[in-house]
Amino acid sequence: MAALGLLGAALAGCGTGAADAPAPKPKAKAAVVASPSPKASAAAPGPKPARVPAAPPTMAPGPGGLTPVYTHRAKSAEKVVALTFDADMTADQGPRAARGEHFDNPELIATLRRLKVDATVFMTGRWAEEYPAQAKSIGGDPRFEIANHSYSHYAFATPCYGLPTVAGPDQASDVQRAFDAFRDAGAVNVVPYFRFPGGCYDDAALRALAPAGVTAVQWDVVSGDAFAKDPDAVADQVLDGVKPGSLVVMHCTRSAAPVTEQAIRRIVPELRARGYRFVKVSELMRR
Repeated sequence: MAALGLLGAALAGCGTGAADAPAPKPKAKAAVVASPSPKASAAAPGPKPARVPAAPPTMAPGPGGLTPVYTHRAKSAEKVVALTFDADMTADQGPRAARGEHFDNPELIATLRRLKVDATVFMTGRWAEEYPAQAKSIGGDPRFEIANHSYSHYAFATPCYGLPTVAGPDQASDVQRAFDAFRDAGAVNVVPYFRFPGGCYDDAALRALAPAGVTAVQWDVVSGDAFAKDPDAVADQVLDGVKPGSLVVMHCTRSAAPVTEQAIRRIVPELRARGYRFVKVSELMRR
């Protein structure tokens, strides 16, 4: 089964632990404890313990243990929408980056921050290795969460728009390698979601991914931003497609999606004028 073809050609060319052992407890020293005075007893209580954030929601495995696939919040009564951005870089594009090609888009991230938009960035491990400071910044900002877009951005099912293919036995380890790259970059807001490169998958890929323990996340609205030159055309496509509970796929890659930031400057205020609120995938899935 292949996901939406409109996005595929774009993605094909997108720039075409074990826990530490606890330290031994120091031996207790004898101490004399004075009885509290009345004033001390009446003192204000100490600070409340920090609230532990809820774990990101995931879906239960499908029939036969297949990795579940989430596309949008069906029949949502709330006007919420999740904007997602694929930070694409394939494993073999290092030489192109060295020659000056930009697979990042810091201006887009800055605009999302300025407009106070919560969003999910589906990042490849190779992208995080190329731009570790940006990966750490995105993954440390509570407005964002980083999800997994594979390490290599190679296909998990064929045919897939000419992308090289990750062999089935190597697919779960490719996903884990990306999570390792996020950790090495210092990103902390990382969620257990995965997006297939090119949007291509089949039952064999869903079975191969099961050991990774992720929920696959696709979309119901294609922005058409990949290789687009007209930001208004991108904005029109998103604005025409969004419904309550929609999940939009866009890109965070200057070389492959050069007008996304401009489109966002129109999309965000127009959707807000319609009463929409922007949420991360984890919040959309939780609702």
